[in-house]
Amino acid sequence: MERHRTSNPDMKRQNVRTLSLIVCTFTYLLIGAAVFDALESENEINLKNELLQHEKKMIEKFNISEEDFEKIRINVLHSKPYKAGVQWKFSGALYFSLLVVSLIGYGHSTPKTVFGKLFCMGYALAGIPLCMIMFQSVGERLNTFVTYILKNIKKCFRFKKTEVSQTDVLFITLSLSSLILTTGTLLFSELENWSIIDSVYYCFITLTTIGFGDFVAMQKDNILQTRPGYVFFVLLFILVGLTVISAAMNLLVLRCLTLNSEDEKRDEMEAAEAARNAVRLNGDVITGNGGVVSNANETPEYQDTVSVCSCSCYKWRSPNSGKIYNSNPNINHVTSFSVAKEDEMSEETDSFLQWQKAKRASF
Repeated sequence: MERHRTSNPDMKRQNVRTLSLIVCTFTYLLIGAAVFDALESENEINLKNELLQHEKKMIEKFNISEEDFEKIRINVLHSKPYKAGVQWKFSGALYFSLLVVSLIGYGHSTPKTVFGKLFCMGYALAGIPLCMIMFQSVGERLNTFVTYILKNIKKCFRFKKTEVSQTDVLFITLSLSSLILTTGTLLFSELENWSIIDSVYYCFITLTTIGFGDFVAMQKDNILQTRPGYVFFVLLFILVGLTVISAAMNLLVLRCLTLNSEDEKRDEMEAAEAARNAVRLNGDVITGNGGVVSNANETPEYQDTVSVCSCSCYKWRSPNSGKIYNSNPNINHVTSFSVAKEDEMSEETDSFLQWQKAKRASF
């Protein structure tokens, strides 16, 4: 079996790319940790001290023991979701189901019964793949529709090039994502009485399916039961937003796959070129890039006069007549010279054989 002494450049390139991605990812995590530490750690300590001081004042004011105050705290935490209204009627359950299958998972409301928890796990197990496939499929259709629209626009304005590139479609989908994010920011800021920064933060965390749960829509004044129009708008915002985001992600992934395919195609072409430039000897193969393959054990068949070329452009000039003879690359670089007139070619054949022996001895 043939074994290359030289390392495979394709494997080297893939290993370097993978290692670079790993290093970049961990470096990105370290940078994020350092920035969040600098921005949030001191504020966290200050907020904790303020809450503890406020808690101490309440205990002293109402003469409550620490054990009783702890019970009050637990009761407040457990009753917080119910302050917003009924969570598990149909509209609230529909909202929860969407948050489960879309991987947002705010955590503001969770199943409490045993059968509810079991059903939630089974429901998520089947619903998450279904939802992801649906978003991906709709995103692909959206990209196709955008491509069709852009192509017709270019035809209407008589552009020389009417073809639509992936970059053009990606720009449109990112613009749509920004438009949805801006619209949601303005509407939620008005309807939920949030600041602009809190509203854009909520929209971004929701549409990227991070879902921290510190800001959740429809959690006051029993909105889930009293304002069905608002509930419909929130559900539509999540569905449309995730669809457009999925379309943009599809294009980014497709672009990365295209780059990988181009690299693989280039590697295959280089390998094919090296294979065409291979020189077969008794037991070894010397490739065009200098690599040596041992134990080839392939001996070419000789006809009248045989040449073993040292490169793909082998040429031999006759010292007598000055004619140039080429080897044929279509027959493994081993070819016979056609002898038109045997008497006229005998001297050139002898000269060529002597040159060939000297050439092979140099190997």
